Amino acid sequence: MTALTIIVEFETNEGKEEEFLTRIREHARKTLEEEPGCLRFEVIQPIQNDGTPIPNKVIVNELYANEAAVAAHESNPRMAKVREANGPLLKSSRRILAKATDSKIADEGMPPQELNASNDD
Repeated sequence: MTALTIIVEFETNEGKEEEFLTRIREHARKTLEEEPGCLRFEVIQPIQNDGTPIPNKVIVNELYANEAAVAAHESNPRMAKVREANGPLLKSSRRILAKATDSKIADEGMPPQELNASNDD
């Protein structure tokens, strides 16, 4: 089975970034708790080279064990409420679905506590 990654780039409406961050962090926490097929769900704030945050930009990086785990996530009853609550906070979003190319992740899955720089080849 192939692990799948979902990356979503969000642009928040002016003045809504903090509220969105609060909501998306809670969504990430609940997803990791409720969905055993979700191996990672990171909320990331892009920065400039000097470390300055890029305003109104947020990225999520999710790793799922397989296609069934992605389907379970997308059909989670909470998703409709999450989308509805986040809609007024967002200017845009772009979703990228990709498959993991690391054979250890793709073949076996890797728990979040094992994901670190020492796994890089």
